[in-house]
Amino acid sequence: MSLVLDSIEISLNQIPLFTPLSLSVEPGTIVTIMGPSGCGKSTLLASICGMLDPGFLFTGTITLNNRRLNNIDMEHRKVGILFQDDLLFPHLDVFGNMAFGLPARMNRSEKREHVARSLAAAGLEGFAKRDIATLSGGQKARVSLLRALLAEPEAILLDEPFSKLDDNLRDSIKEFVFEQIGRLNIPALLVTHDRSDSADGTFIELR
Repeated sequence: MSLVLDSIEISLNQIPLFTPLSLSVEPGTIVTIMGPSGCGKSTLLASICGMLDPGFLFTGTITLNNRRLNNIDMEHRKVGILFQDDLLFPHLDVFGNMAFGLPARMNRSEKREHVARSLAAAGLEGFAKRDIATLSGGQKARVSLLRALLAEPEAILLDEPFSKLDDNLRDSIKEFVFEQIGRLNIPALLVTHDRSDSADGTFIELR
C-alpha cells in the first residue's frame, strides 16, 4: 500500500509554492517533509487528501495502493489526516468522537467493542463516556489519532501534530503515533518545521 507522489507541483496565482516533488512512502514507513512556515507543507497534504482549495493549481499524480487519487472525492480516497489541533467534537463524548470515524457497516455494538479495544490499547480504558472538555492535551491527541485510524485509512498524513504539545508530552505522544502507524503497516507522510519530529532522523526539504 505505497503512497506515491509523482512530479507534484502546486501554484497560486501562477507562482509555484515549491519545486516539483516526487517520492514514495512504503507501508509502515514515515517520511518527513520539512520547511519553514508558508512553504506549502500543509497545502501539499490538503492536495493528497482531496481538500485543496480551488484557488490553487495542482499538477502531478498521486497514487495510493495502485489507485490514482487525483480525481477521487475526499471521502473515497482512504487517506486519514491528523492536525496540530485535535479538532474533536465538543458536543460528543469520547465514544461519539471515535465512532464518527468507524465504517458505516458496523452496528452500534461492534462500534462500542472497537472503541473500547482501541482506548484500552492507548491507555485510556474506561474513557468512552468522558466529556472531551475533561481530557488533557495528551489524551485529546491520542483520541484524535485513534479516530483517524479507526476509519481504516490506507495512508495517514500528519500535519505538525506535535507542535502544540507540552515538552513532557511530546515524546510520549510521538512514540504512540509512530507505534500505531507501524502496527497498521500503512504509509505516513509527516510535515513539520522541527527536525526532532522525524521518525528516523531523515527528512526531505520542501523548497
